[in-house]
Amino acid sequence: MVTSVMPTYGRIDIAFERGEGPYLYTADGRRYLDFAAGIATNSLGHCHPHLVQALQEQAAKLWHVSNLYNITEQQRLADRLVASSFADTVFFCNSGAEALEGSTKVARRYHFHNGQPNRTRIVCCTHSFHGRTLGMLSATDKEAYREGFGPRVQGFSHVAFGNLNEMRAAMDDDVAAILVEPVQGEGGVNAASLDYLRALREIADEFGVLLIFDEVQCGAGRTGKLWAYEWSGVAPDILASAKGLGGGFPVGAVLASEKAASGMKPGLHGSTFGGNPLAMAAANAVLDVLLEPGFMERVDQVARYMWNQLLPLTTRHPDVIEDVRGAGLLLGLKLRSPNGEMMTRLRDDHKLLTVVAAENVLRLLPPLTIDKTHVDEAVAALDAAAAGVARHAA
Repeated sequence: MVTSVMPTYGRIDIAFERGEGPYLYTADGRRYLDFAAGIATNSLGHCHPHLVQALQEQAAKLWHVSNLYNITEQQRLADRLVASSFADTVFFCNSGAEALEGSTKVARRYHFHNGQPNRTRIVCCTHSFHGRTLGMLSATDKEAYREGFGPRVQGFSHVAFGNLNEMRAAMDDDVAAILVEPVQGEGGVNAASLDYLRALREIADEFGVLLIFDEVQCGAGRTGKLWAYEWSGVAPDILASAKGLGGGFPVGAVLASEKAASGMKPGLHGSTFGGNPLAMAAANAVLDVLLEPGFMERVDQVARYMWNQLLPLTTRHPDVIEDVRGAGLLLGLKLRSPNGEMMTRLRDDHKLLTVVAAENVLRLLPPLTIDKTHVDEAVAALDAAAAGVARHAA
């Protein structure tokens, strides 16, 4: 018999009652250090006072009116995102997949608007993950996600992540855009080299296609800059954001240059809930914190400290941990032992929450508000869990 909640998740048998900062608590008082952060979503940790206050105040005034009317907090957030990025304009939605669907539509409409309606293909990368909608299933490079859902949506192709020769060879007169994650999360925490990102900009310009960065997981401060592309010194034409932008509240955004969005006009795209007052209050509160002087620098410092604390684990436990990968506070441990076993051991024995990824990688996605003491606590748990895995294997 089917459960009342559709059984689409392999849920862990644990429920949390409350959270505070980087910690989650069960009803019986067990405390867990949360290095999953709602899969890179609780960027300010749990119940951040400023975020709580902003939502409470907005909830007492106005929740939803639809985009038939001006929404003051939406305009304010758009202005701030434009001021702090390459973008000239922003479309608001509710999730990362929606932001990527919107990004694809903007790119295709750009070419249609410029008299090239044949340019519809989006060139994606191997190991990519762009969401679960039918369109984004075709952009995602994992056949298991598509099984049983009918034919693939046309207009998406894949080349090897990091391979510029393959990307260049894929350029044809039907290509609308290149879509890439600066740091792949679900696909195995694979960070693109900065030279690769710079070369993608050159290829896009040479062949007259748009460059889309999927920063749903790696953006909104997670790499130690507000946007991951900033490390490369080049900017995309379109960027998809979500997850950490709302600090746990559903928010998605399509950031675009004036050129990329030149084909968009009223009626071509929309969202009933996108950009509503509650969501905008949450995202503006998150930006208040992320844009505080010195905040990104502190994230970068803690991230570098965490990387340096994780590296010795590969030497102490070579049969368990192969290497460390990622960028900022989107880090992964490439394991030799099953990542699911390590995730379970960390959770059950050491009260540390983590997330698995492809390529047998264990993801570490703490809130951006952690300090070095939380890193030390997590690394001690990882050290003990790896030792336990090694003993069990022996």
